[in-house]
Amino acid sequence: MPKFLHISDIHLGFDRYDSKTRTLDFFYALQDVLEKYAVGESVDFVIVGGDLFEHRNIQPAILNQAQICFRLLQEADIPVLAIEGNHDNAPYGTKSSWLRYLSDWGLLKLLEPGDIGKGEPFYTHWNEDTQRGGYIDLDCGVRVLGSSWYGAAAPRAIEQIAEALSDLPAAPGPSILLFHHGLEGQISRYSGALRYKEMLPLKKAGIDYLALGHIHKNYEEDGWIFNPGSLEANNVEESQFDRGAYLVEIDADGIKATLKQDYYQRSIVRLQLQMRTQDAIEKVTEEAIALIQKSLKAKTIIPADQPIVELRIHGTVGFDRLELNTKALQKQLQEQCNALIFLLRYDVDEAAYASPIADEASRLEVEQEVFTDLLSANNNYKKRAAHLARGLIDLKDRQIAGESEERLYELVENILEKED
Repeated sequence: MPKFLHISDIHLGFDRYDSKTRTLDFFYALQDVLEKYAVGESVDFVIVGGDLFEHRNIQPAILNQAQICFRLLQEADIPVLAIEGNHDNAPYGTKSSWLRYLSDWGLLKLLEPGDIGKGEPFYTHWNEDTQRGGYIDLDCGVRVLGSSWYGAAAPRAIEQIAEALSDLPAAPGPSILLFHHGLEGQISRYSGALRYKEMLPLKKAGIDYLALGHIHKNYEEDGWIFNPGSLEANNVEESQFDRGAYLVEIDADGIKATLKQDYYQRSIVRLQLQMRTQDAIEKVTEEAIALIQKSLKAKTIIPADQPIVELRIHGTVGFDRLELNTKALQKQLQEQCNALIFLLRYDVDEAAYASPIADEASRLEVEQEVFTDLLSANNNYKKRAAHLARGLIDLKDRQIAGESEERLYELVENILEKED
């Protein structure tokens, strides 16, 4: 009974938040998954569905992380079969990728179709001497086939793969195809996803397990299409997705794929705070601090874990939204909860005031309403808006009349000090 581990979208070298610690999270996640669910479960092989790396050009330390992880499998005599994803392609101007480097050094087997344009057959069996091939028949009785990253040409590539499968000798058992593309309807804002019917030629051609990658969310379809999702969340939005590694067993009863999620992952906490028009600027800071304290008490945030925390402040405020020092607030909140990364999303709107003005209103009435609206939009002045508006009109008239600056300053002081 063949047993294998299916992982994808590992993204070693992830650096979106400019945090070395966060970059290491992706290495620790891969290392832990391989130790627990490959070596620990004594699988026959591991398949990688693309995007091993975050960037096409990688730093030596990131290459070293990949080598450390795959040597664990090499020492356990567990072969690794991989394909390139859209992040793994050879850097521009070069003919070789870093997955090809790892393959040449025997740490994995990069399964690549041949170049038909150059007269090569689409699929050739893996050759240990040349470290080249498009498919391999394993001792456990499973055939694993590779593919490339096709982008928008994926539907045509599927037809080509299906045709090539018919030319191969009979498989010794179940056939697995690694394919780095997504299925339609799984996530929003993804225009390149394939429709289910576009993948059906692969099933008809004899593929028993279609091992997908690319989309960072776990899903499966109709008992033969499987996507584990990324090992780590690449952004806070992805924290809502189920994702992990598939531990798969194939027997006479069919395919049993179990999603494994108990491995090293940094916790991500997303919070929201809604503001109201009557809230003063000080209220934003007070309520944000209170929300963090509440989350700490409820252990939604565990400081010892150094989580990633996102706080989205939204709603409508009665002051100029730029008056809030968001950088200072972000720093204060991050220190309170000991977050590795604290993301403050400040998405508020300013209250808009516009009193109806009759067509026959006098100039004085128009000025009174305009000044009142402007003052009412500021939480500090709205309770005295009408009084201050009259004072501003008086100040304007005196300035036009040529009154001295000294007298004008005195008038301003009187306006601000006087209560309604």
